[in-house]
Amino acid sequence: MARRRTRKKTLPEQPVRTTIESLAHDGRGVTHVDGKVVFIDEALPGEELDFIYTDIRRDYAEGKVHKLISFSDDRVEAKCPHYGICGGCSFQHVESSAQINIKQTLLQEQFSRIGKVEIPELWEPLTGPHWGYRQKARMGVKYVPKKGRVLVGFRERRNPFLAEIEECIVMNPVVGTRLMALSEMIGDLSIRAKIPQIEVAIGDKDCVLAIRVLEPPTEADQQHMLEFAKEYNIVLYLQSKGPDTIAPLPGQQPVLPHYALPEHGIEFEFKPAMFTQVNYEINRKMINRVLETLDLNEQDTVLDLFCGLGNFTLPMAKKAGQVVGIEGDLPLVNHARNNAKKNGIENVEFHVADLTKPIEQPWAKQSFTKILLDPSRAGALDVLHWFPKWNPKQIVYVSCNPSTLARDAGVLVNDLGYKLVKAGVMDMFPQTAHVESIALFEKT
Repeated sequence: MARRRTRKKTLPEQPVRTTIESLAHDGRGVTHVDGKVVFIDEALPGEELDFIYTDIRRDYAEGKVHKLISFSDDRVEAKCPHYGICGGCSFQHVESSAQINIKQTLLQEQFSRIGKVEIPELWEPLTGPHWGYRQKARMGVKYVPKKGRVLVGFRERRNPFLAEIEECIVMNPVVGTRLMALSEMIGDLSIRAKIPQIEVAIGDKDCVLAIRVLEPPTEADQQHMLEFAKEYNIVLYLQSKGPDTIAPLPGQQPVLPHYALPEHGIEFEFKPAMFTQVNYEINRKMINRVLETLDLNEQDTVLDLFCGLGNFTLPMAKKAGQVVGIEGDLPLVNHARNNAKKNGIENVEFHVADLTKPIEQPWAKQSFTKILLDPSRAGALDVLHWFPKWNPKQIVYVSCNPSTLARDAGVLVNDLGYKLVKAGVMDMFPQTAHVESIALFEKT
């Protein structure tokens, strides 16, 4: 049977005038036209504007600003010349202090709408650098013969193609200002069409770039890469397959980037593809907020769920009697153990466990006075039913997704009998709509 061709929907060409009513969770303006909700990029509440449709679906439509008729007081001129094309940022048109206020309002709305819980007290937002803050990233690479160059950077907004950009002012300048140099170096390689991505891992001192290669570089390629690394004081790694194949470029000494928590006398080493927070200044402030909130002492036994390489576990162990860190990724757990050993911290243990499945390990059978959660965007719903067994007096929940935090807060409060004491946002990702948040729950 022949396949029926799907006709591409013809979009209206004429601009449509509307007034923006609110913001969606991803930062887009929300309006209604002929009874249908429309999400519009770079539009702010209260603004009257003309927009052009970019997509129309059964339940909603999408659009982009054609002409602004009135301007929000929160609107500013974007600093990056690639803004609107590159999909890395979505909030550069919003004044910096307004960005964090918008995120705080979103957090409150999500708690109320999704979790059916009201936030009784808001933490003062944690803020830091607005530009050049990003220390970790995965950049796309694409050789485009028609353009006569290699593209290095991020995908276009709502498009699978790489954006043609020359720099990134959100990334640490050691990489952000050198995208064209990277492009030229890769363009001179014989395998320029066989490099799909670069893993960026910048520590307090070292910058490591792990280059994914689908074919081995020639000796000439390797020499050219070594010269580039030496010129820009960057360490190059090669990745032939999965993350476990990442290894130094022949001729370069192995370097593990690191970041420090000077107030706590702790230093973390990590491998290029391992998860770390992208914004070191906010990370340090966030850890301090967690420690101040939990007010740990030697009588506390703390459970750190989704602990990663021990970002919270080790500083908590400096205050508590015992800390148990749980993570689903074995390489991360092994690295967390190594970091504990390097820092001389002995009152901590790490275990591998998939927290979305039943837990049959001995550590899960004990009680904990306090629990910290820092899950992925999916949240921690599957592990919450264990909390009555562990019976913690306090829970601090750190989240990169206010929707799943709000959902889980509803379970903790409405089903498990905890009281929401406080919540707030942290400006981990300025110039984007991503929201990092924190909440404190106590046993009632």
